[in-house]
Amino acid sequence: MSSRRYFGTDGIRGRVGREPITADFILKLGWAAGRVLASRQHGKVLIGKDTRISGYMFESALQAGLSAAGVDILLLGPMPTPAIAYLTRTLHAQAGIVISASHNPYYDNGIKFFSARGHKLPDETEAAIEAMLDEPMVTRDSAELGKAERVVDAAGRYIEFCKSTISSGIELRGLKIVVDCAHGATYHVAPSVFSELGAEVIRIGVSPNGLNINEQCGATRPQTIQAAVLEHKADLGIALDGDGDRVIMVDHRGEALDGDELLFIITRARLKAGQEHGTVVGTVMSNLGLEHALAELGVELKRAPVGDRYVMDLLQQGGWILGGESSGHIICLDRTTTGDGIVAALQVLEFMVRSGCTLYELKAGMSKYPQHMINVPIEKGFNHARSPAVAAAVAEAEAALGGGGRLLLRPSGTEPVVRVMVEGMDPQQVKAIAQRLAAVIGEEQARQSANRAGRA
Repeated sequence: MSSRRYFGTDGIRGRVGREPITADFILKLGWAAGRVLASRQHGKVLIGKDTRISGYMFESALQAGLSAAGVDILLLGPMPTPAIAYLTRTLHAQAGIVISASHNPYYDNGIKFFSARGHKLPDETEAAIEAMLDEPMVTRDSAELGKAERVVDAAGRYIEFCKSTISSGIELRGLKIVVDCAHGATYHVAPSVFSELGAEVIRIGVSPNGLNINEQCGATRPQTIQAAVLEHKADLGIALDGDGDRVIMVDHRGEALDGDELLFIITRARLKAGQEHGTVVGTVMSNLGLEHALAELGVELKRAPVGDRYVMDLLQQGGWILGGESSGHIICLDRTTTGDGIVAALQVLEFMVRSGCTLYELKAGMSKYPQHMINVPIEKGFNHARSPAVAAAVAEAEAALGGGGRLLLRPSGTEPVVRVMVEGMDPQQVKAIAQRLAAVIGEEQARQSANRAGRA
């Protein structure tokens, strides 16, 4: 992925109006994707989006580019990312395109793709699209241009699919659930799924205006739903992010459960049901507590690089079905083909109903290690791995942690930051080590910038 100009760990993403997230680039991207993904004339590609205001502009640009390539378009409107993966399969399209920057603020946007089977594109396909971007854009003759139409029942199709991922006899009657849709793509879908299954649903984050997606709400800001669960005396809360592919849950005490805890609960549920699922896949960021809790169940945890595409790759290589990230991307391959916040929450709810336990009781089998993460802003071109000062600080930190913890310095695939993560037994020590490493990275970046300015 390091040689790519545009594609990161989750498609193409950035600030709207800055290259490459501009109308002219997205027009060309639509054309290039149409040439690569829809191999036969008048192939069919789906386009869905989240609720950010720039989605209108990029939807039109993609539509024009695909049409110029001779590809028919099905417009889904605002729909969760996993819904687009599902509909790509069931509507027998050659590909699905999502206009979303997921958990980022409204002023960012991005493009990601699904194959005809509802999976993220492999690296070689993304490379082919990038190569096509270097070719001159040629518009087909008028008789060969692609046509566009809207899918009017997209939301209803996806709601029914979500409900089908749990046993038909399971009802949520008697449960009061707060659902936070982050003013994002699930605002008209998620509340209906849970209410149609019988739950009393308190809806928050369901009034998108194009500018408020992920703003002080949703999976990236769990304090909002934690407060709402306590205020409404709810049994639990479900917080989704802007495009609905990640979920954080909150128990009746107002305590948040991240993706590691949810993955543990779903794994235990599968074991209780007598289902063999083999190894579980996490990432290098997954908490040590998850690894130890799974080991007590007799289940091995394999770690992939950060990014749900890499979790998926490892699952497919091993023939396993459960994987996820601490951030709340949970993949249940026996239910769907990609990370899905609503589907993951339903797996937890089914286990709650079957066991008669509260969410608080279900998470009791796992104890997380204290973990502290700091995002250190970096300039383009800065590489912490080449710094002797950073290497020395890492060696010192690892010696201090001994065998009772671990650390990770990882450039983000979606933001200009280095993520510093430290995990260990002592929360004060963990925090202090993370702060020290973040400070060294900041100092080293400043020193390199000063050296470059001096040479100039």
